Formats: sequence, C-alpha cells, structure tokens
Amino acid sequence: MSLLAIILLIILGLVLLLLEFAVIPGVTIAGIGGFLLLAGSVYIAFSEMGKVAGFITLAVVLILSPLMIYYFFKSRAGKKMILDSKIDGKVENTTPDKIQPGDTGITIGRLAPTGKVKINGEIVEAQSSGVFIDHQVEIRVVKTHLNKIIVEPK
Repeated sequence: MSLLAIILLIILGLVLLLLEFAVIPGVTIAGIGGFLLLAGSVYIAFSEMGKVAGFITLAVVLILSPLMIYYFFKSRAGKKMILDSKIDGKVENTTPDKIQPGDTGITIGRLAPTGKVKINGEIVEAQSSGVFIDHQVEIRVVKTHLNKIIVEPK
C-alpha cells in the first residue's frame, strides 16, 4: 500500500508542478503543493521502506521533475505557451536635409498628439506641440530630432 501511495504522491506532485509552470504564473499553492507532495513521497519512502527505497525515490523525483518540465515546453502544447516572435520593425529616422524647422506641410490624419503629415512631399510621423490638429490642416515644423518631428498649426 505504501508503494502505491508514494507513486500517487509523485504523480500528483509532478502534475501540480507542471500546472505551476504552465498555467499559473508565480509562486502559488500549486507549486508549493507540488513541492510538498514530492518531498512527502521521499519522506514516506525513507521512513517506511528504508534507505535504498528512499534514495531511489529521491533520484526519481530529482530526475523526473526537470525532465518533465523540459519535455513539456519542447512539446507542441508547450511551444504554444512560449512567446517566440521576432520583431523586425525599424524606426524611421528623418534626414536633416529633407525636413528642417520652418518647413510647412499638411496633416494627412488627425494629430492627437501624433499622426501622419506630408512635408516636402514625404509622408512622415509627426507630433504636435501640445494641441490636437485636425485632418487637412496646414502645419509648420518647429523642431526635428532623429526620429521625431514636432509641428504646430500654421
């Protein structure tokens, strides 16, 4: 009977640890419970079945726990839980010879406070100097930074 109890404690402890890593983030009752069940199975094996069975149980727990977690996250279900996207976007840098303070243009969309504007024939992202600017309003460039253009209504 105690061998069955040890096996059930190990299985339940591993399931709770898997729930902790896969479903419930952080340190929760599932993780603590899983750890306590695994420790309890090792304790019962040492106290009721002797040193040899205790060390075998300890080895099984120490080997199965990391392997189960590793193989779960390598499986198809585990890969769906992991963020695995690559960001390939880039920031548009304005060149100082194309857009300079004092240039004029028109808003393509509403600037609330950022939006698209057309300055010197180029469509770029711009930021208003603090006020909302409606669609199709003439604007003037106040400042330019590497990736930011500050405009105000003309």
